[in-house]
Amino acid sequence: MSTTKTASGCVLADQRKFSDFPDTSPVAEKLASGKLGFDPDQLRAKYASERDKRIRPEGQGQYQDMSGELDIFINDPFVKPGFEREAVERDVDVLIVGGGFGGLLGAAHLREAGVKDICIIEKAGDFGGTWYWNRYPGAQCDVESYLYLPLLEKLGYMPKEKYSFGPEILDHSLAIAKKYDLYDGALLQTGVTDMSWDEGSQRWVVTTDRGDVLKARFISLATGILAKPKLPRIAGITDFKGHVFHTSRWDFDYTKGSTAGDLTGLKDKRVGIIGTGPTALQCIPHLGKDSKELFVFQRTPSAIDVRGNHATNPRWVDSLKPGWQARRMKNFNIITNGGYQEEDLVNDGWTDLFRGLVGSEGKSEAQKSMSAEEREAIKEIAHFQKMEEVRDRVDAIVVDKDTAENLKAYYRPFCKRPCFHDDYLKTFNRPNVTLVDTDGKGVEVITEKGVVIAGVEYELDCLIVATGFETGEGFTSASGFEINGRDGSKLSEKWADGPSTMHGMFSHGFPNCFFMGLFQTGLTVSLPHTLNEQAEHIAYVVGQSKERGLDVVEVSQQRQDDWGATIRSKAHNNEEFFNTCTPGYYNNEGKGGFNGHNFLTNQYGGGPIEFFEILKNWREEGGMQGLETT
Repeated sequence: MSTTKTASGCVLADQRKFSDFPDTSPVAEKLASGKLGFDPDQLRAKYASERDKRIRPEGQGQYQDMSGELDIFINDPFVKPGFEREAVERDVDVLIVGGGFGGLLGAAHLREAGVKDICIIEKAGDFGGTWYWNRYPGAQCDVESYLYLPLLEKLGYMPKEKYSFGPEILDHSLAIAKKYDLYDGALLQTGVTDMSWDEGSQRWVVTTDRGDVLKARFISLATGILAKPKLPRIAGITDFKGHVFHTSRWDFDYTKGSTAGDLTGLKDKRVGIIGTGPTALQCIPHLGKDSKELFVFQRTPSAIDVRGNHATNPRWVDSLKPGWQARRMKNFNIITNGGYQEEDLVNDGWTDLFRGLVGSEGKSEAQKSMSAEEREAIKEIAHFQKMEEVRDRVDAIVVDKDTAENLKAYYRPFCKRPCFHDDYLKTFNRPNVTLVDTDGKGVEVITEKGVVIAGVEYELDCLIVATGFETGEGFTSASGFEINGRDGSKLSEKWADGPSTMHGMFSHGFPNCFFMGLFQTGLTVSLPHTLNEQAEHIAYVVGQSKERGLDVVEVSQQRQDDWGATIRSKAHNNEEFFNTCTPGYYNNEGKGGFNGHNFLTNQYGGGPIEFFEILKNWREEGGMQGLETT
């Protein structure tokens, strides 16, 4: 098979043109019977051209660290300034860094395992993690609330709607903290500055920016993947004389209103927003409704399907039997990983997408007899059909034809996280809303007065940055502190080319240390599901250590190497697929190949269902296999 070099410098294997398949091929039959209404070869070429013009040679370097003048983008606007407290010196059984769902679930399972002495350190003013920070108007989870919000049965709570808005999710986070007494001893508005293993005391010594010194028998790192906002490296970003903020630090003092909208402070303001990803598409309808003028600066359009939110039906709630949430989570997880379920309990855009594009892949007898090329070609046709459906939705909603054309996403499903919303597209029918498409180039420069696109200056009173969060830069970069293990080994150096673990949670040279996140683990659409499985696993290890009187547990180098080999052997050969995608954090900003820290690089290729079974079997064997103990 021949190869071609794209504008990004990636070398890709050429896919065969659909016309190359013989008339007797199932691919030809699919083309003939489907009456597609589009030319797949032309559409593939369109995808490639749209990708190439968005690739920037600096890759991740197009974003910059927020320090110095830029710290305005990361300061906490939700607490009163001037907070001070006395420094704390404590010895604790378990120290958890991070107060989002990872930290909350970790602490909840530890409490249930009988661990009383827990301290949580959190930079924010309260628990909630990403739902503490993201309070922008319209903030809402894109995963069904009945499976996304953890511990619903244990807290005796039922979400108000199928898809919860941010305030409800934050309130639920705080309710978990209260139920498990996690405020007791918690250090909020506090950041870790150093974390070092002390061999003599066999304890972790942790210092903070509040002068605290804590010694911990165990540490659990739940710093999250959506914790550090990223800012585009646009010339002049500090020159703008108007008001500016990041969506994860929304300034309600300026805009007025709340997460529910009613932004009366913008009624006489010209507002610009950079970004059209999942965050932007949720807040833009409110900005369009309440701003005097709104300019949406778009580099890459999102593919937006129907959300279909609705209130929770009380009769449905009354019909539920104990264990309903675990069954629902399992059902959703199986379907969104290509498995078959007789009944789709969730029945939403996610399960529809996966049933249509993944679930039937290679399952029928006819498909099993096809060549790999034929199966890939038929899958690609299905992808084209789905995206044509999404693009047709744009035409059906947006009145202005030029605006509609610029809002159409030309890439395959799963190149970016799918989006669902019912009001975003309608917003562009408002006379005060202007889509400024940059043809893939992005914002050129920011001036004292506003934003420059293609030589045109758009004067603004307020500029909102909706460019997401840092991913793919490494654990220590995202967490903001170094971890010094046994014999002075530094995690940033050991993991320079990517994580090295067993089960994604244990790393040799870092005893009594647990990692919670999305590397070398089982990736789920609903991230709290993965975090809950990790939390249960960590609580088991801590519980067994206390029960057996073990001071130190550390994965052996051999078992860590074995797990690394398993990750490599199970890896899906999807690098070529992502290299054909438009740039984003899924594909190292289109630079070709996977960054070793990209969370898609180091997933367990057997999928989350198989991975969770590995963890369960490991616990049931009871010997803490692979962990060296003292």
